[in-house]
Amino acid sequence: MYIGFSETETFLRNCEDAVIITHRNPDGDCIGAGFGLQDILSQMGIRSRVVCSDEFPSRYAFMTNGSNKYGDFEPKTVIAVDIADVKLMGDYEQIYGDKVQLCIDHHISNKNYAEKTLLHADATAACEIIYDLAKFMGVKITKHCATCLYTGIATDSGCFKYDCTTPRAHEIAAEMMRSYDINFARINRYMFDVKSRGRLMLESKISDLMEEKLGGRLVIVAVTQKMMKDMGVSMEELEGFAPLTIQLENTEVGILMREREDGVFKCSFRSAYDVNVSEICQLLGGGGHAKAAGCTLDCDIAEAKKLLTHTVERALSE
Repeated sequence: MYIGFSETETFLRNCEDAVIITHRNPDGDCIGAGFGLQDILSQMGIRSRVVCSDEFPSRYAFMTNGSNKYGDFEPKTVIAVDIADVKLMGDYEQIYGDKVQLCIDHHISNKNYAEKTLLHADATAACEIIYDLAKFMGVKITKHCATCLYTGIATDSGCFKYDCTTPRAHEIAAEMMRSYDINFARINRYMFDVKSRGRLMLESKISDLMEEKLGGRLVIVAVTQKMMKDMGVSMEELEGFAPLTIQLENTEVGILMREREDGVFKCSFRSAYDVNVSEICQLLGGGGHAKAAGCTLDCDIAEAKKLLTHTVERALSE
């Protein structure tokens, strides 16, 4: 059931001992939304714990440090943030997949799996919704919360350069800078400029890794576990790698394939122009946004590339 801010406020003010679930392979937006919401609940005296089936990357430690301040407790409330489908919960799907009471999300592909869903598909990031919710409720936004919300908006907008960036995103970012004195320059440098030597080595090979399909309209870049190990690069370090797949001037769709340790490929799609990659990913069991979406494929690399190429070709021909 879709709800608005008023019913969401009623739910949150009456909840207790909440677990806040973020999606597997966590990024800046789900982490920022999760810990931003935790701060908001804390202002109301409500205990909460932010969880993820994968470890939070160390570069987000400025948001996650000290997060387990309430210790361990048995949750009575289950909330999901920035999760369009229970499949994205990873290991937590088995535990909480059918128990989510509230979902706060901005993905148009949301499966409406929760009892209540606060969905704003036109929002740049889930953190934009968390900010508006806090303002609607009249709850104090702490400096830590402001840092989380700015980080989520900045990362999901590609430092405010993606098509999903709204005027509202700029307005909220400006408010975080003006009223909370957050260190936005350091956040942006650490999120977008600082890279490991292995990541830089991999980026230098990007042209060699690009496979042009469909006359150059599709580009696929596959990064295997062996490549990651040889260069000393982790899965999370490749989080911002996907936009590089649409750098070629004639490319319409770019796909970054990252092989997980279990052999499953995490495929991140980007659209350079008007192709809706969320619709393509939904055909493959995934979803996301019109210009940025993803899916997972449990097959060998050759079969995965063939399936991706065929699916994109069908979409481009329609």
